[in-house]
Amino acid sequence: MTDSSSQIWENVPSPFCGISSDDLKIQVNGNGIKVLEHGDAVTLAGFEQPITDTQPRVSGKTVSMEEATAVAAGYLRDARLPLFGGFGTDVNDTRAALSLADRCGAVLDQARAEGGLRNLLVLSDTGWMATTLAELKNRAEVLVVFGSDIEADFPRFYERFIWNKETLFGLDTGKREIIYIGRTPSGDASTSPDGRKAQVLACPAESYPEVAAALNALARGVRLQAETIGGISVADLQAVIDKLKSANYSVLTWAAGHLNYPHAELTVQQLCQAVVALNQSGATRSAVLPLGGQDGDRTASQVFAWQTGYPTRISYARGYPEYDPYHHSTARLLASGEADVLVWIATINARQTPPVASIPTIVIGRSGMVFEQEPDVYIPVGAPGIDHAGHMYRCDNVVSMPLRKLRDSGLPSGAEVLIGIQRALG
Repeated sequence: MTDSSSQIWENVPSPFCGISSDDLKIQVNGNGIKVLEHGDAVTLAGFEQPITDTQPRVSGKTVSMEEATAVAAGYLRDARLPLFGGFGTDVNDTRAALSLADRCGAVLDQARAEGGLRNLLVLSDTGWMATTLAELKNRAEVLVVFGSDIEADFPRFYERFIWNKETLFGLDTGKREIIYIGRTPSGDASTSPDGRKAQVLACPAESYPEVAAALNALARGVRLQAETIGGISVADLQAVIDKLKSANYSVLTWAAGHLNYPHAELTVQQLCQAVVALNQSGATRSAVLPLGGQDGDRTASQVFAWQTGYPTRISYARGYPEYDPYHHSTARLLASGEADVLVWIATINARQTPPVASIPTIVIGRSGMVFEQEPDVYIPVGAPGIDHAGHMYRCDNVVSMPLRKLRDSGLPSGAEVLIGIQRALG
């Protein structure tokens, strides 16, 4: 504490990155926030965003909370098929949204569902052998990054989980080997403390499927007739497999949002099967680590799954939850005209704004949103981890991170607004 209006918070968790950095030092002066230590491009933008909107709006006009919730409830009461989208939220916001969706027979989707489904389709079809961030931090000797620039979305990944100075089992992390296949890292975070650069086997994105298939084949001991795959020599790919086989513990990671091409789930499946083959040799332990979950995405999927049995793209139109990863997408339902009201919920990232739609749009979003088209109803709310306490899941799905309330902004939580709308429905 520095004075009556300024407070220093230590070991603050971040709701903005999928790895949930929990060691930030934050200064709060009234409604102003400054990250003093351990910030990065993602956390600085999230924590230091100023409050600009404090009152609800209906058709661009400032109204009371009671009027805004009544108007929102009216749209939902008259709707045939409401669509709930966005879902950059915490646990409580998501639970309240599910309750309201159940009440009015809505479809639920997520803004980043396409990326997440590239993993979920594989997990539901063949499964995978996955690890956690803690296992990576304490055991991994070789890390292979496939088709992704993980520094862009997870700036502190290497600092916290690769080049950490201490491990539980005395591993010298400075000797870890980093291999990039596909994309070249955008920064130097993957460079070891002694200056060793990551090995890079670059290829265009259109070659990712065949390179992943080649890795799977080589891991199974198949001899390939080709000399190059996607511009990468087969000898170099074989050398990668040999390193993975000789390591005591290796990890293959990717960010599914970066694998942005049709049927990328088949690429993910090839990588997962390669890891299974490595473990079948009995001489090594290997695992995959899918990265993602920015702005609460993984949290929403977790809550969806434990409440309905399905991770995303769920419909309550028949009075019970139904899952369809294709027909229940936001883009399809808006393009086809099937949805007649859009409810957009994004309480963490103010840049996660709704798509322009010809149907009534209700936004329950973090204060500070700038819209391409003014929504019919906009109710600004506080961010979990800043304006109110909450919980969110880390990208490896094993840790539920408690989020703190850092200031008294007077803004309601998303859950409070959603509960208010449900009450207004009667």
